[in-house]
Amino acid sequence: MFDDLGDAAEEAARPAAQAAAQVFYDTAKDNVSRIKRVSGKLAEAIYQVYSKDNSGIGHATYHVSWNHTKAPHGGLVEYGHWQRYVVVNTKKGPRNAVRPEKQGQPKPRRRASQAEKDAYYVLRPDGPIYVPGKAFMRGAQRAAGAAVLASADVLWQALERVK
Repeated sequence: MFDDLGDAAEEAARPAAQAAAQVFYDTAKDNVSRIKRVSGKLAEAIYQVYSKDNSGIGHATYHVSWNHTKAPHGGLVEYGHWQRYVVVNTKKGPRNAVRPEKQGQPKPRRRASQAEKDAYYVLRPDGPIYVPGKAFMRGAQRAAGAAVLASADVLWQALERVK
């Protein structure tokens, strides 16, 4: 019977881990839905995926995060950022306003000096402001208790099937 219990526990590891990951995933999606929506790409970018590299016999790992390719602004939303430049809404979404004399010129490289960027973009008249972060992923960690209960429920169901 103990061998059967061990086998059942090993087989239930991945479904139990997935149940916990689902709780974190749902909480992160719920957190994003409370943030003012601009394009909806951040909500679409949240994912959960099974990690073959970090899993093995009797243990399973899932990653829950956002796809930075689909939503590169996720870090700005999660952790906050300084807004130095005037922002205008375009068909492609919010963009930094470009100085009239710089229209048509290539924008500064990502690692360009601050002086180059300040000469290209329109500075905010009142100076930079800090846009605080909205911890949609870090806030999902508050669901850890519910995630443990969800995984334990799946594990107990698998163990109860052993007779």
